[in-house]
Amino acid sequence: MKLPGHDAIARQADEHLVTHKVKLPRKLVEHPIRQVGKRLSWALVVLVATALIVWADSDGYTDNSDQSVDLLDAFYYATVTLSTTGYGDITPVSDAARLTNIFVITPLRVLFLIILVGTTLEALTERTREEWRLNRWRSTLRDHTVVVGFGTKGRSAVRTVCATGLRKEQVVVVDPSGKAIEAATADGFAGVIGDATRSEVLKRAEVHRARQIIIATQRDDTAVLVALTARQLNKGAKIVAAVREEENAPLLKQSGADAVITSASAAGRLLGLSVLSPAAGMVMEDLISQGSGLDLVERPVIKSEVGKGPREVDDLVVSVLRGHRVLGYDDPAVGGLELTDRLITIIRASPGTQIAPDVRPLPQD
Repeated sequence: MKLPGHDAIARQADEHLVTHKVKLPRKLVEHPIRQVGKRLSWALVVLVATALIVWADSDGYTDNSDQSVDLLDAFYYATVTLSTTGYGDITPVSDAARLTNIFVITPLRVLFLIILVGTTLEALTERTREEWRLNRWRSTLRDHTVVVGFGTKGRSAVRTVCATGLRKEQVVVVDPSGKAIEAATADGFAGVIGDATRSEVLKRAEVHRARQIIIATQRDDTAVLVALTARQLNKGAKIVAAVREEENAPLLKQSGADAVITSASAAGRLLGLSVLSPAAGMVMEDLISQGSGLDLVERPVIKSEVGKGPREVDDLVVSVLRGHRVLGYDDPAVGGLELTDRLITIIRASPGTQIAPDVRPLPQD
């Protein structure tokens, strides 16, 4: 594997200097222009209603210029009154007109100002609300899953872990692309825009408190740097990474990854299997598609299964995890199942079935 030198890495980091911004999922809202249009429409309705009220009681008002109030004078009075200008050239003189100003015109004036000023106030308070949401999000985020890279591999990984019952609020996506983060937040995930090889970016994703880290970057050298940085920040998290070239897998494990998936080789093996047996290829693809059809899951041994062989339990057992060893179902070393064992089984998934994701470290060879 060829890693860029320190100077190249520094230049690459400088090229990716972007605002390390955290973006939380938002509820769908109307387009700003449509919102402003609605506010202006309501303001116009209030203005017209006020003018008609004044015109209907025109005898109770006096105009200093000609002593009478017509429809134009009513709109003029409504405009200067609602805008709190109040020149005083048109004034209510009768008791009915004054009561109308107290109980009708004044509330309409307040409503008019709220409608017009509402947009400005909303813009001024948006930053405060966003800061409050971010602080609350950080304070409640624990044992979450961080996904580095939201391309094809990252999206598939997120769909798989969410199919096991992981809540979207427990997933944080890190990607240098603003468009990728927008897509992640649109799907309901929190996102951090930035280069995941930089520790300050991973800290914004609260990596030091994460339980699982999925590295699905486009480049193998980037995956190595991300794994090194993530392992430095979190010694106990489970780190699973994908690489394109199989020769880079050992280096990624040395960098701190617990498990490494070679995407190109895995796809090639599935292609070869599908050529030899299309049905077997379909079954294998079904097994790796979590949440539908057949699922490959890990679960603990229950008390009623202790002492039995792998073929005697109700589920279809593929392997047995004993300590740090992975034993085949037909391995003589398995013997009877022990209470501390864990089973890799094949089950049929149903729409209402969710398997909680495993939280224990992956077994080491």
